[in-house]
Amino acid sequence: MRADVESLDIRDVTANWVNAIVLQAQIDDRIKALADLAHTPLFFGRLNYLRAPGADLAEGARGEQFYIGRRHVHDAGGDPMVIDWRAPVSQPFYRASKADPQDIGLRRRFGYTGGELTAYEDEHLCDPAEAAAVSKLLQQEIERPRVGPMRDIVATIQPEQDEIVRSGLSGSVCVQGGPGTGKTAVGLHRVAYLLYAHRDRLARSGTLVIGPNRSFLHYIEQVLPALGELEVKQATIDDLVTREGLEVRGADPAATAVVKGDARMARVLRRAVRSHVTAPAQALMVVRGSRRWRVPAHELAEMVEELQNRDIRYGAARSALPQRIAHAVLVRMEQAGEAPDDRVQDAVARSAAVKAAVKEIWPPVDPAKLVLRLLSDPQFLALHAEGVLTQDEQKLLLWPKPLRSVRAAKWSAADLVLIDEAADLVERTHSLGHVVLDEAQDLSPMQYRAVGRRCTTGSATVLGDLAQGTTPWATRSWAEALTHLGKPQAVLEELTAGFRVPREVIAYASRLLPSISPDLAPVSSVREAPGSLLIEETADLTAAVVSACRAALAHEGSTGLIAADARVPALAQALLAAGLPYLSPGEETTAESRLTLVPASLAKGLEYDYVVLDEPAAIVDGEPDERTGLRRLYVCLTRAVSGLTLLHDAPLPALLT
Repeated sequence: MRADVESLDIRDVTANWVNAIVLQAQIDDRIKALADLAHTPLFFGRLNYLRAPGADLAEGARGEQFYIGRRHVHDAGGDPMVIDWRAPVSQPFYRASKADPQDIGLRRRFGYTGGELTAYEDEHLCDPAEAAAVSKLLQQEIERPRVGPMRDIVATIQPEQDEIVRSGLSGSVCVQGGPGTGKTAVGLHRVAYLLYAHRDRLARSGTLVIGPNRSFLHYIEQVLPALGELEVKQATIDDLVTREGLEVRGADPAATAVVKGDARMARVLRRAVRSHVTAPAQALMVVRGSRRWRVPAHELAEMVEELQNRDIRYGAARSALPQRIAHAVLVRMEQAGEAPDDRVQDAVARSAAVKAAVKEIWPPVDPAKLVLRLLSDPQFLALHAEGVLTQDEQKLLLWPKPLRSVRAAKWSAADLVLIDEAADLVERTHSLGHVVLDEAQDLSPMQYRAVGRRCTTGSATVLGDLAQGTTPWATRSWAEALTHLGKPQAVLEELTAGFRVPREVIAYASRLLPSISPDLAPVSSVREAPGSLLIEETADLTAAVVSACRAALAHEGSTGLIAADARVPALAQALLAAGLPYLSPGEETTAESRLTLVPASLAKGLEYDYVVLDEPAAIVDGEPDERTGLRRLYVCLTRAVSGLTLLHDAPLPALLT
């Protein structure tokens, strides 16, 4: 298939050089999408239908056999050899069961080692003599060691996951899932499915995956390309709101960041933007040739009031005002016996007198300068925050000393979100067709609004776990978060079956739930791994950690050493002294380099076959309050796929003893 595309000659089929460039770019993308993937088979399953899909029960209707894979594959004649996992005919591979065979006589799973076919397993779904059993190949694929970035789960999608993956484009979905339930994978595979089912629409409007940090995005970046989807963009929240000439150079205290992230700030900004509009003080005189046309102040005021009442963007209203004024002038011309046309109206709208009047009545607003003034000018802030923010909250917002220029300001991440809100009040933000928001529980209301602006005319997939909220402004409920996002009608789905974290490890971590999220049900892991949890108190903590890392590396797969951020420099030095080179989060693990040193603040969303967890008490103490610290610890405890070694010198949190 790739060779066919590579052999295409477009010299005689393009009308001009522009068409040639566009067509060649499409061909290049197609070649990339058909690239071979090392150790990745073209198919992983087979379905034997009792009768042809869509056929009735007519006597003699013969069944069909389909191979299921990551991509559609056809032979030289164009006949399908492998069916894409997203096709409707493939759905029973994930949904069919003994109780509901969905017209499937046989489901076959193929097992691979390093890309080589090593096993297969059959299920005769309509044979009452064959008992239902857990697929060993399915379990082996889930437990396969993890080296390198996150991989797709097309061979192991579970029925409850498949329902979310195949949900329609028109509706938004929020997935609450504890550690190891596969919520991130479900979100990414939903994108792949939507691109398959609605390719033309999403190709025009665009698709975006938003993650918590660069390390996380690097970890997941290969999943969609492995499924042939190359056009999905990835970004962090900071990436979304960063504007040219502005960069994050400062940090807010937690209390200040909470106020800046509060949804009430949207009201303050709206008031501040609209305050720039002033009532016309005098009549407007427009000169055309030898004639003068007068528009009285009260009529101008009516135009301004009408535009304000329409509740359109500040910039759109400002652009509409010159045309309103010009139309009023044209009416006077017609009443005087003239016959002006649209060109005359445009000329009047562009005249110096009209431009000057508009600039005075409805001046331009620079979003960054507006936020700068709000954070620097106590009187300006007080005027627009009256009745919205308390005086103490206003004091938290104000900078210690006023700054005169936008470029001189040490903007924080929360400040850029405020500027983004102000920019949307002036000019509408471009909306995408679909947005995936992962680790959503950590967003502030204002950050939710920033994401929601990117999908006002599209849909969203929101992924998260309330128990893993580790910011002071972490959301308290998905209903509240979805309201801020602008998707209050989104369907809430909950994944409670765990496939990644061993039962012993998740049960231990779940002891923290009554304190950090009492309303959430603990994850029920399908994997038993006796001996997967080791807890050890030691007097020489650093030496014990190095020894534990060495022992973990004796196993196949990746190893993550997770520690409080403050402990990372000392541990880094100890690892190097012991001859154990390590990677940083986001760097790709390989067969030769399988140890990653992970600050607790960056552990969220990552996973390793074996985890060595250093000093839980230090992780808790590294956060501004105990609840946030315990949530951070919960995240760190649930990063292991095969085994967790917990080492401590200080006493463990009471809930874990």
